Amino acid sequence: MRADMPADHTTEAERLLRTAGQYPEDREPLLLRAAAHLELAGDRERATTLYDSLLDADPADPLLIRSLKAANLWEYGHEAEARAIIEGVRRARPAEPAPWEIVAETLEAHDELEDAEATFTEATGLLVTSTDEVSYALQSLLSGRHRVRRMLALPHDDHDLLADRLHTADVPLDELHDPKRLWALGSSDPAELQAEITRLRSELGSYRTALSRPFPVAVLHWPEAELDELLAAYPELEAEYPTYRAHLTDIEASLRELAQSGTPNLGIVPATVPSYEAFAASESSSPANPDLLPQYTTTLAARGRATPWPPPRTAPCWCGSGRTYGRCHGADV
Repeated sequence: MRADMPADHTTEAERLLRTAGQYPEDREPLLLRAAAHLELAGDRERATTLYDSLLDADPADPLLIRSLKAANLWEYGHEAEARAIIEGVRRARPAEPAPWEIVAETLEAHDELEDAEATFTEATGLLVTSTDEVSYALQSLLSGRHRVRRMLALPHDDHDLLADRLHTADVPLDELHDPKRLWALGSSDPAELQAEITRLRSELGSYRTALSRPFPVAVLHWPEAELDELLAAYPELEAEYPTYRAHLTDIEASLRELAQSGTPNLGIVPATVPSYEAFAASESSSPANPDLLPQYTTTLAARGRATPWPPPRTAPCWCGSGRTYGRCHGADV
Protein backbone atom coordinates (compact mmCIF):
# COMPACT_ATOMS: atom_id res chain seq x y z
CA MET A 1 0.00 0.00 0.00
CA ARG A 2 1.35 3.45 -0.93
CA ALA A 3 -0.22 5.75 1.62
CA ASP A 4 -0.38 9.42 0.58
CA MET A 5 -3.07 11.00 2.77
CA PRO A 6 -3.28 11.08 6.60
CA ALA A 7 -6.27 8.72 6.59
CA ASP A 8 -4.33 6.28 4.40
CA HIS A 9 -1.44 6.30 6.86
CA THR A 10 -3.81 5.68 9.77
CA THR A 11 -5.40 2.77 7.92
CA GLU A 12 -1.99 1.26 7.16
CA ALA A 13 -0.91 1.71 10.80
CA GLU A 14 -4.02 -0.16 11.97
CA ARG A 15 -3.32 -2.98 9.50
CA LEU A 16 0.23 -3.30 10.79
CA LEU A 17 -0.98 -3.35 14.38
CA ARG A 18 -3.36 -6.21 13.52
CA THR A 19 -0.53 -8.05 11.80
CA ALA A 20 1.64 -7.61 14.90
CA GLY A 21 -1.07 -9.34 16.89
CA GLN A 22 -1.02 -12.26 14.45
CA TYR A 23 2.79 -12.50 14.40
CA PRO A 24 4.04 -11.65 17.92
CA GLU A 25 7.54 -12.87 17.02
CA ASP A 26 7.74 -9.95 14.57
CA ARG A 27 6.15 -7.39 16.86
CA GLU A 28 9.11 -5.00 16.93
CA PRO A 29 9.53 -4.24 13.19
CA LEU A 30 5.77 -4.18 12.66
CA LEU A 31 5.16 -1.67 15.46
CA LEU A 32 8.06 0.47 14.24
CA ARG A 33 6.46 0.65 10.82
CA ALA A 34 3.06 1.40 12.36
CA ALA A 35 4.62 4.23 14.39
CA ALA A 36 6.14 5.70 11.23
CA HIS A 37 2.72 5.75 9.56
CA LEU A 38 1.18 7.36 12.65
CA GLU A 39 3.80 10.10 12.46
CA LEU A 40 2.93 10.70 8.82
CA ALA A 41 -0.74 10.82 9.78
CA GLY A 42 0.06 13.55 12.35
CA ASP A 43 -0.78 11.31 15.31
CA ARG A 44 2.58 11.84 16.99
CA GLU A 45 1.47 11.23 20.57
CA ARG A 46 0.19 7.78 19.63
CA ALA A 47 3.46 7.10 17.80
CA THR A 48 5.36 7.98 20.98
CA THR A 49 3.17 5.54 22.90
CA LEU A 50 4.17 2.79 20.47
CA TYR A 51 7.85 3.64 20.86
CA ASP A 52 7.45 3.52 24.66
CA SER A 53 5.71 0.14 24.52
CA LEU A 54 8.56 -1.22 22.42
CA LEU A 55 11.20 0.13 24.80
CA ASP A 56 9.38 -1.45 27.74
CA ALA A 57 9.57 -4.87 26.07
CA ASP A 58 13.38 -5.32 25.93
CA PRO A 59 13.68 -4.64 22.16
CA ALA A 60 16.38 -5.99 19.88
CA ASP A 61 17.41 -2.50 18.77
CA PRO A 62 16.70 -0.02 21.59
CA LEU A 63 19.01 2.70 20.23
CA LEU A 64 17.14 2.77 16.92
CA ILE A 65 13.82 3.09 18.75
CA ARG A 66 15.16 5.81 21.04
CA SER A 67 16.44 7.82 18.10
CA LEU A 68 13.09 7.54 16.30
CA LYS A 69 11.29 8.56 19.49
CA ALA A 70 13.55 11.61 19.85
CA ALA A 71 12.90 12.70 16.26
CA ASN A 72 9.16 12.35 16.81
CA LEU A 73 9.15 14.17 20.17
CA TRP A 74 10.99 17.20 18.81
CA GLU A 75 8.41 17.53 16.02
CA TYR A 76 5.57 18.18 18.46
CA GLY A 77 7.21 20.42 21.00
CA HIS A 78 9.18 18.15 23.35
CA GLU A 79 12.60 19.56 22.48
CA ALA A 80 14.26 19.12 25.89
CA GLU A 81 13.30 15.45 26.14
CA ALA A 82 14.38 14.87 22.54
CA ARG A 83 17.78 16.48 23.18
CA ALA A 84 18.32 14.31 26.25
CA ILE A 85 17.56 11.15 24.29
CA ILE A 86 19.84 12.23 21.44
CA GLU A 87 22.73 12.79 23.83
CA GLY A 88 22.13 9.34 25.32
CA VAL A 89 22.20 7.73 21.88
CA ARG A 90 25.45 9.50 21.01
CA ARG A 91 27.08 8.42 24.27
CA ALA A 92 26.07 4.82 23.57
CA ARG A 93 28.04 4.91 20.26
CA PRO A 94 25.72 2.68 18.19
CA ALA A 95 27.37 0.01 16.05
CA GLU A 96 24.81 0.50 13.26
CA PRO A 97 24.38 3.59 11.04
CA ALA A 98 20.60 4.09 11.41
CA PRO A 99 20.49 5.58 14.97
CA TRP A 100 23.34 7.94 14.12
CA GLU A 101 21.68 9.15 10.95
CA ILE A 102 18.31 9.69 12.61
CA VAL A 103 19.67 11.80 15.47
CA ALA A 104 21.99 13.76 13.16
CA GLU A 105 19.17 14.52 10.73
CA THR A 106 16.92 15.50 13.63
CA LEU A 107 19.51 18.06 14.73
CA GLU A 108 19.93 19.23 11.14
CA ALA A 109 16.17 19.60 10.63
CA HIS A 110 16.04 21.97 13.61
CA ASP A 111 18.99 24.09 12.45
CA GLU A 112 21.44 22.64 14.97
CA LEU A 113 24.03 22.34 12.19
CA GLU A 114 27.19 22.28 14.31
CA ASP A 115 25.82 19.48 16.50
CA ALA A 116 24.57 17.65 13.41
CA GLU A 117 28.02 17.85 11.80
CA ALA A 118 29.68 16.64 14.99
CA THR A 119 27.27 13.70 15.16
CA PHE A 120 27.78 12.72 11.53
CA THR A 121 31.56 13.03 11.95
CA GLU A 122 31.58 10.90 15.09
CA ALA A 123 29.49 8.25 13.32
CA THR A 124 31.59 8.05 10.15
CA GLY A 125 34.80 8.03 12.18
CA LEU A 126 33.51 5.04 14.11
CA LEU A 127 31.82 3.07 11.34
CA VAL A 128 33.56 3.82 8.04
CA THR A 129 36.57 1.53 8.42
CA SER A 130 37.15 0.72 4.73
CA THR A 131 36.77 2.56 1.44
CA ASP A 132 36.55 -0.59 -0.68
CA GLU A 133 33.00 -1.80 -0.03
CA VAL A 134 30.89 0.86 1.68
CA SER A 135 27.31 -0.21 2.43
CA TYR A 136 24.39 1.93 1.33
CA ALA A 137 23.68 2.88 4.94
CA LEU A 138 27.23 4.16 5.38
CA GLN A 139 27.06 5.97 2.04
CA SER A 140 23.96 7.74 3.34
CA LEU A 141 25.85 8.80 6.49
CA LEU A 142 28.70 10.13 4.38
CA SER A 143 26.27 12.01 2.14
CA GLY A 144 24.46 13.52 5.12
CA ARG A 145 27.75 14.64 6.61
CA HIS A 146 28.76 16.16 3.24
CA ARG A 147 25.45 18.06 3.09
CA VAL A 148 25.78 19.58 6.56
CA ARG A 149 29.44 20.49 6.09
CA ARG A 150 28.52 22.18 2.79
CA MET A 151 25.94 24.29 4.62
CA LEU A 152 28.58 25.20 7.22
CA ALA A 153 31.07 26.12 4.45
CA LEU A 154 33.64 23.65 5.80
CA PRO A 155 36.46 22.49 3.50
CA HIS A 156 36.37 18.98 2.04
CA ASP A 157 38.18 16.25 3.96
CA ASP A 158 38.80 12.57 3.16
CA HIS A 159 35.26 11.51 4.05
CA ASP A 160 33.78 14.26 1.88
CA LEU A 161 35.92 13.08 -1.03
CA LEU A 162 34.76 9.51 -0.39
CA ALA A 163 31.14 10.67 -0.44
CA ASP A 164 31.79 12.41 -3.76
CA ARG A 165 33.33 9.25 -5.21
CA LEU A 166 30.48 7.00 -4.10
CA HIS A 167 27.75 9.35 -5.36
CA THR A 168 26.41 8.07 -8.71
CA ALA A 169 23.56 10.48 -9.54
CA ASP A 170 23.83 12.88 -12.46
CA VAL A 171 24.01 15.94 -10.20
CA PRO A 172 27.32 16.13 -8.24
CA LEU A 173 27.07 16.28 -4.45
CA ASP A 174 28.67 19.72 -4.29
CA GLU A 175 25.91 21.09 -6.50
CA LEU A 176 23.19 19.04 -4.84
CA HIS A 177 24.19 20.34 -1.40
CA ASP A 178 24.87 23.92 -2.45
CA PRO A 179 23.09 26.30 0.01
CA LYS A 180 22.65 28.82 -2.81
CA ARG A 181 20.11 26.45 -4.37
CA LEU A 182 17.56 27.82 -1.95
CA TRP A 183 17.69 31.15 -3.75
CA ALA A 184 16.89 29.46 -7.06
CA LEU A 185 13.48 28.44 -5.72
CA GLY A 186 12.46 32.11 -5.77
CA SER A 187 13.60 32.70 -9.32
CA SER A 188 11.20 33.71 -12.10
CA ASP A 189 13.54 32.31 -14.76
CA PRO A 190 12.00 29.06 -16.18
CA ALA A 191 15.46 27.68 -16.99
CA GLU A 192 16.66 28.14 -13.41
CA LEU A 193 13.49 26.59 -12.03
CA GLN A 194 13.80 23.60 -14.38
CA ALA A 195 17.41 23.11 -13.32
CA GLU A 196 16.32 23.15 -9.68
CA ILE A 197 13.58 20.60 -10.38
CA THR A 198 16.23 18.33 -11.92
CA ARG A 199 18.43 18.69 -8.85
CA LEU A 200 15.53 18.02 -6.50
CA ARG A 201 14.56 14.88 -8.41
CA SER A 202 18.12 13.63 -8.06
CA GLU A 203 18.09 14.41 -4.37
CA LEU A 204 14.84 12.57 -3.80
CA GLY A 205 16.48 9.41 -5.07
CA SER A 206 19.23 9.42 -2.46
CA TYR A 207 18.34 11.84 0.34
CA ARG A 208 16.95 10.88 3.74
CA THR A 209 16.86 7.13 3.85
CA ALA A 210 14.81 7.82 6.95
CA LEU A 211 11.81 7.71 4.64
CA SER A 212 12.27 3.97 4.32
CA ARG A 213 14.16 3.11 7.46
CA PRO A 214 14.43 0.51 8.64
CA PHE A 215 12.27 -1.34 6.11
CA PRO A 216 13.70 -2.04 2.66
CA VAL A 217 11.97 -1.87 -0.66
CA ALA A 218 11.89 -5.60 -1.23
CA VAL A 219 11.43 -8.11 -4.04
CA LEU A 220 9.97 -11.56 -3.44
CA HIS A 221 12.13 -14.65 -4.00
CA TRP A 222 10.60 -18.11 -4.21
CA PRO A 223 13.24 -20.84 -3.79
CA GLU A 224 12.88 -23.44 -6.53
CA ALA A 225 11.14 -26.09 -4.41
CA GLU A 226 8.72 -23.51 -3.00
CA LEU A 227 7.94 -22.14 -6.45
CA ASP A 228 7.21 -25.66 -7.76
CA GLU A 229 4.84 -26.24 -4.83
CA LEU A 230 3.18 -22.84 -5.33
CA LEU A 231 2.48 -23.39 -9.02
CA ALA A 232 1.27 -26.95 -8.46
CA ALA A 233 -1.26 -25.67 -5.93
CA TYR A 234 -2.16 -22.41 -7.70
CA PRO A 235 -1.56 -22.71 -11.46
CA GLU A 236 -3.25 -19.31 -11.88
CA LEU A 237 0.09 -17.79 -10.86
CA GLU A 238 2.04 -19.31 -13.75
CA ALA A 239 1.74 -16.03 -15.66
CA GLU A 240 3.70 -14.38 -12.84
CA TYR A 241 6.39 -17.07 -12.76
CA PRO A 242 6.76 -18.81 -16.15
CA THR A 243 10.03 -20.53 -15.14
CA TYR A 244 12.34 -20.55 -12.15
CA ARG A 245 15.22 -19.15 -14.21
CA ALA A 246 13.01 -16.30 -15.43
CA HIS A 247 11.99 -15.63 -11.82
CA LEU A 248 15.64 -15.22 -10.77
CA THR A 249 16.40 -13.02 -13.77
CA ASP A 250 13.40 -10.81 -13.02
CA ILE A 251 14.51 -10.36 -9.40
CA GLU A 252 17.98 -9.13 -10.31
CA ALA A 253 16.68 -6.96 -13.16
CA SER A 254 14.01 -5.36 -10.94
CA LEU A 255 16.49 -4.55 -8.20
CA ARG A 256 18.99 -3.05 -10.62
CA GLU A 257 16.27 -0.91 -12.15
CA LEU A 258 15.24 0.32 -8.71
CA ALA A 259 18.86 1.07 -7.82
CA GLN A 260 19.42 2.99 -11.05
CA SER A 261 16.32 5.09 -10.33
CA GLY A 262 17.83 6.10 -6.98
CA THR A 263 15.68 3.93 -4.72
CA PRO A 264 17.60 3.28 -1.48
CA ASN A 265 17.56 0.39 0.98
CA LEU A 266 16.75 -2.53 -1.34
CA GLY A 267 16.25 -6.12 -0.26
CA ILE A 268 15.07 -9.62 -1.10
CA VAL A 269 12.54 -11.55 0.99
CA PRO A 270 12.34 -15.36 0.82
CA ALA A 271 8.83 -16.74 0.38
CA THR A 272 7.29 -20.04 1.48
CA VAL A 273 3.97 -21.52 0.49
CA PRO A 274 2.71 -22.06 4.09
CA SER A 275 3.44 -18.47 5.10
CA TYR A 276 1.86 -17.15 1.89
CA GLU A 277 -1.27 -19.21 2.48
CA ALA A 278 -1.45 -17.97 6.06
CA PHE A 279 -1.10 -14.40 4.88
CA ALA A 280 -3.84 -14.89 2.28
CA ALA A 281 -6.14 -16.26 4.98
CA SER A 282 -5.40 -13.26 7.21
CA GLU A 283 -6.37 -10.95 4.34
CA SER A 284 -9.54 -13.00 3.56
CA SER A 285 -8.23 -13.59 0.06
CA SER A 286 -7.20 -16.52 -2.14
CA PRO A 287 -3.51 -17.38 -2.62
CA ALA A 288 -4.29 -17.63 -6.34
CA ASN A 289 -4.88 -13.87 -6.45
CA PRO A 290 -1.72 -12.28 -7.94
CA ASP A 291 -2.64 -8.89 -6.45
CA LEU A 292 -1.84 -10.38 -3.05
CA LEU A 293 1.85 -10.92 -3.87
CA PRO A 294 3.01 -7.27 -3.41
CA GLN A 295 1.18 -7.05 -0.07
CA TYR A 296 2.80 -10.31 1.05
CA THR A 297 6.21 -8.95 0.06
CA THR A 298 5.67 -5.71 1.97
CA THR A 299 4.51 -7.55 5.07
CA LEU A 300 7.54 -9.84 5.06
CA ALA A 301 9.82 -6.82 4.71
CA ALA A 302 8.05 -5.08 7.60
CA ARG A 303 8.58 -8.21 9.68
CA GLY A 304 12.33 -7.90 9.19
CA ARG A 305 12.64 -10.84 6.79
CA ALA A 306 14.51 -9.02 4.00
CA THR A 307 18.15 -9.59 3.10
CA PRO A 308 19.94 -6.43 1.91
CA TRP A 309 20.75 -6.19 -1.80
CA PRO A 310 23.22 -6.15 -3.40
CA PRO A 311 25.41 -8.46 -1.37
CA PRO A 312 29.19 -7.98 -1.50
CA ARG A 313 30.67 -9.53 -4.63
CA THR A 314 32.56 -12.09 -2.52
CA ALA A 315 29.48 -13.08 -0.49
CA PRO A 316 27.19 -15.99 -1.44
CA CYS A 317 24.68 -15.05 -4.11
CA TRP A 318 21.16 -14.34 -2.91
CA CYS A 319 19.75 -17.04 -5.23
CA GLY A 320 21.27 -19.89 -3.22
CA SER A 321 23.40 -21.26 -6.06
CA GLY A 322 26.43 -21.65 -3.80
CA ARG A 323 28.52 -19.34 -6.00
CA THR A 324 29.61 -15.87 -4.95
CA TYR A 325 27.45 -12.97 -6.06
CA GLY A 326 30.28 -11.69 -8.28
CA ARG A 327 30.38 -15.04 -10.12
CA CYS A 328 26.61 -15.50 -10.24
CA HIS A 329 23.89 -12.83 -10.62
CA GLY A 330 26.40 -10.03 -10.06
CA ALA A 331 28.83 -11.26 -12.70
CA ASP A 332 28.17 -8.42 -15.15
CA VAL A 333 28.12 -5.61 -12.60
